[in-house]
Amino acid sequence: MAGNLKEVRERIRSVQNTQQITKAMKMVSAAKLRRAQQAIVQMRPYASKLDQMLRNILSNTDADLGIDLAKERPVEKACLVVVTSNRGLCGAFNSNVIKAAIQTINTRYAEVRANGNLTLLFVGKRGYDFMRKRYADCTIISDHVNLFADLTFDEVSAVSGRLMEAFENKQYDEVTVAYARFKNAATQFAEAERFLPVAKIEAAEDDKMRADYIFEPDMEGLLSYLVPNILHTQFFRFMLDTHASEHGARMTAMDKATENASDLMRDLRLSYNKARQEAITNEILEIVGGAAALESE
Repeated sequence: MAGNLKEVRERIRSVQNTQQITKAMKMVSAAKLRRAQQAIVQMRPYASKLDQMLRNILSNTDADLGIDLAKERPVEKACLVVVTSNRGLCGAFNSNVIKAAIQTINTRYAEVRANGNLTLLFVGKRGYDFMRKRYADCTIISDHVNLFADLTFDEVSAVSGRLMEAFENKQYDEVTVAYARFKNAATQFAEAERFLPVAKIEAAEDDKMRADYIFEPDMEGLLSYLVPNILHTQFFRFMLDTHASEHGARMTAMDKATENASDLMRDLRLSYNKARQEAITNEILEIVGGAAALESE
């Protein structure tokens, strides 16, 4: 019985230590989430408006703009950017993004992969560690795995600039980004969104009116400057969304882990008290039995 009590005490001590760790991780993630959420909330309206404006202009312009980043080509070579976190302990966050990436590979890029023309670019170690061996038949780019260690616009623009240059040089016919779209601390949506070429807005069949834009100084010169900068902003939004989603998922996971530790502590203390009471009762019975035996002699 003493051994059983000692085992329960050790389990209680172990759960207490684990609870302290999960509670600390929850507080750290909550602090990081506030900054990350503020960044994406401020960024998203600006990025969405720029994206809408760009697609609207490209959709309502008949002239050949000569912008390679907006040219549709048959998808024979493609690049899939997989954006995950560097660390775990954030619930199903990473696995959901990886599932979205795998679904894209198995559906949209199945033929491209079969032809050996699929490139996987990883941002975040979790996606890289999981997929690099399973998709060894694809071209693997891991130069930007640690991008979240220094998440700035300049660092992210270096990655998006590399993708745009490769697209313009026809190394890729399409670029897609698998990431997590942030909604709130408890909800994130794993999505695969096309990055290049720039998608146009499909006009309604009965809508015969077209917007009449005035460009100054000239259309091609203005768009050749605006399009890359807008795309840099869009790619930065993917990173900020995933960054906020990671901290939201980790905070939620650590909160649940702390609650589970409390429930387990309550059950262990109940078991400990029962075992202790049972041991005390047995000791009393042994004493009474011994006293009765002495009296009978």
